[in-house]
Amino acid sequence: MTGLGGWPDGVRLVVHDVLDSTNEEARRLALTGESGPLWIMAREQTAGRGRRGRPWVSERGNLFATLLTRAPQTTAAQLAFAAGLAVAATVSFYCQPAEVTLKWPNDVLVRNEKVSGILLESLDKERLAIGVGINLADHPQGTEFPATSLAALTGSAPDPDDAMLRLARHMAAWYEVWQANGFVPVRAAWLQRAAGLRKSVKARLEGREMEGVFEDLDEDGALLLRDAAGALVRVTAGEVFPSLDR
Repeated sequence: MTGLGGWPDGVRLVVHDVLDSTNEEARRLALTGESGPLWIMAREQTAGRGRRGRPWVSERGNLFATLLTRAPQTTAAQLAFAAGLAVAATVSFYCQPAEVTLKWPNDVLVRNEKVSGILLESLDKERLAIGVGINLADHPQGTEFPATSLAALTGSAPDPDDAMLRLARHMAAWYEVWQANGFVPVRAAWLQRAAGLRKSVKARLEGREMEGVFEDLDEDGALLLRDAAGALVRVTAGEVFPSLDR
């Protein structure tokens, strides 16, 4: 695939038929001294996972990939938003771009249904794994937040190799923007696609839930939520459920 036109310069790729998890493979490679930038792609995962250790259904035909790269630990979390933009641009090639939105902190939606999730993991003080799963051909059923696939939306599943190429190109571009200009342009672009912005959302935090208006992201990517009393609450971790009204 690296011979295809458009593959980003200086970025390598390794493709596995089966892996336990592309993020775990990135962790193993980091222990050997690998620093990337390197994309690790698997046709199938036997132990894929999402945020908070949740299992990630890993059927063949979908895209499972992790970027192993360098990033300072203090600002590495900002790359989750860059990755969200890269995935959104990738997905937008196969469907109507206006239907693609971003759900804080790291999900990509189409028509208010989850088509992709991103798992960011610090491997050490200078290396980072950015795991991406995109539902190209199949999607899980009965999930708390509705899921979908590009095949369900468009009638055909994109080729995983084509999606990988597009993802790598878009991620390289956003990584360069982030390196050169910091989080400000990434944050601005992310907010343009934000699901539920300026609307009432439900936030599930550690040990409690709250409702409020999704006002903004701060300079670190935390969610700023206006509660019923008018106070602005800074949310750094949790789940957000925007209205599913279309």
